[in-house]
Amino acid sequence: MIAVRRGWTVGMAAVVVVAAVVVVIAMGSGGGGDAEGAADQAPSRVEPIKGTDVSRVVLSKDAARRLGIQTAPITAGTLARRKGRHEVIPYDAVLYAANGSTFTYTSPKPLVFLRAPIVVGDIRGGTAELLSGPPSGTPVVTVGSQELYGTEFAVEED
Repeated sequence: MIAVRRGWTVGMAAVVVVAAVVVVIAMGSGGGGDAEGAADQAPSRVEPIKGTDVSRVVLSKDAARRLGIQTAPITAGTLARRKGRHEVIPYDAVLYAANGSTFTYTSPKPLVFLRAPIVVGDIRGGTAELLSGPPSGTPVVTVGSQELYGTEFAVEED
């Protein structure tokens, strides 16, 4: 009985040592490369744009995925109450500042986001008609814009 117990203990110790060696080898041979690469790249960075009160928010691919960032293009259209064609955006892309002004986040390049002022003329259902703002075709953020705002102004959750 003691021989079996000792054999089992020695066998378990051997398994633990072998497992530890495998982990060390894997980490040394690039198995930990993803973690090292992630440590080198911050999830976001904020780059002030000289001469403006706007900053460029740049996200890593992983950060954009975790935030669920989604965009939709500004389109030319009209709502029933207004004559003529105006740019329209999903209402989800409209944000309100504390002073009541409106803005949206545009995405001039993948993973790059800029706050842009807009003037909303009308809202119907899930669509907002713009009296002024970025031109048609400009991608605007429809999901994740609050997180971009928090990143731009270094707002943290409680």
